[in-house]
Amino acid sequence: MHEIHYTRIPSPIGELSLVASEKGLRGVYMEEHKKAPHTPETWKENPSRFTAAVEQLGEYFSGKRQTFDLPLDLQGTPFQLQAWHALMEIPFGETRSYGEQAALINNPKAVRAIGLANGKNPISIIVPCHRVIGKNGTLTGYGGGLERKRFLLELESGDQSA
Repeated sequence: MHEIHYTRIPSPIGELSLVASEKGLRGVYMEEHKKAPHTPETWKENPSRFTAAVEQLGEYFSGKRQTFDLPLDLQGTPFQLQAWHALMEIPFGETRSYGEQAALINNPKAVRAIGLANGKNPISIIVPCHRVIGKNGTLTGYGGGLERKRFLLELESGDQSA
């Protein structure tokens, strides 16, 4: 059994909980995040394990970073992993529809499944499911809430009202 570490940090969108294994970052969860795990007693609070992630998230929120360079330990089904890897292909400041994301994984009929996979994405912001919107351009479901999704998209678009 791998040791699991966690820490909590402040951010412009509220407290973030970071979770990692020895292999890499396993989760970035927002307050009231629909899929956030509870913190088992076996997890070890270890802020020093997250120095690079905290630094890179700080740079992202201050507008100085557009991509992340962190080891990830994504845990999911093969389909979820495929969907999450497609999310990481969406460039900073751009959005895609669920249909476009499904096309990225060569499965254009999997729009609903893509939505479900994105909803289970454990690594918010870094695996940017906030960049996926409805085909008509509307903001649709987001585990951290639509206000946070709007904030992240405005931050990335350079909209100073963010």
